[in-house]
Amino acid sequence: MQPLEFAGSTTVITGAASGMGAAVARLLAAEGAYLALIDHNADALAAVAAELTGTTVTTHIVDLRDDRAVFAVAAEIAAAHGQVNALITCAGSSMLGTLDQLTMEEMRWLIDVNLWGTVSITKALLPLLRAAPMAHITHLASVYALAAPAGRIPYAMSKFAVRGFSEALRHELEGTSISVGAVYPAGVRTGIILHGRYAAAIDPAIAARAAAAQAAMYHTEPADAAALIVRATRRRHVRTMIGREARLIDLLVRLAPTRYWAAMRRPLREATDTTTP
Repeated sequence: MQPLEFAGSTTVITGAASGMGAAVARLLAAEGAYLALIDHNADALAAVAAELTGTTVTTHIVDLRDDRAVFAVAAEIAAAHGQVNALITCAGSSMLGTLDQLTMEEMRWLIDVNLWGTVSITKALLPLLRAAPMAHITHLASVYALAAPAGRIPYAMSKFAVRGFSEALRHELEGTSISVGAVYPAGVRTGIILHGRYAAAIDPAIAARAAAAQAAMYHTEPADAAALIVRATRRRHVRTMIGREARLIDLLVRLAPTRYWAAMRRPLREATDTTTP
């Protein structure tokens, strides 16, 4: 498959105000890519955009849960850039809590952000991607799209669904100029878990302990993860593991698809326990 050329072409990045999205934007700007950066945090997005010199950068503030706003942003991008050669969806959040602790509203909020936000921006930009001679979509899934831990039900649900969406879309677009892939990060040192949400029913001190225990297990720097995301997009890969934990869990799930939790339970004990004081 012919690789993408970023220089002089347009890439759209969601979740571009922080974490892996911001790191991807910095790498692509250095290559001369034109960028359309999307996030809901206007101040943080403006700060990232201010770093990116020597190329064309537009910023677009939107809540990806709002379909009308998403399609309006796609029209803005069309007016500013014309065609789009790559879409990289890095936007997302986390949610701690057991099914007993979580409300339906809390779970729906996360599904809306992680899944429907990804679906909406992809659908809205599909005509611009079709207009390009060659294009690639990279969806940020998670290692929890491969293995579902206790205490992360809505997050695992959303990411398993993103994985399914990516694979089905890849099959739909087979034979077209658009390729689709997903990346599966684990252990990336962003603020997603420390700044993510938790069930209102959980004692904040317990939630903070669980989040800190999870964050302590992370080893991959966002810039290193971003380099792998950029490479996967350039080479139009369909499946990319990020971090040694992702590779190990991918192997574990393949070897023991019904028993992998027995091996994961002990190292994740503190990170998934939101009930013990």
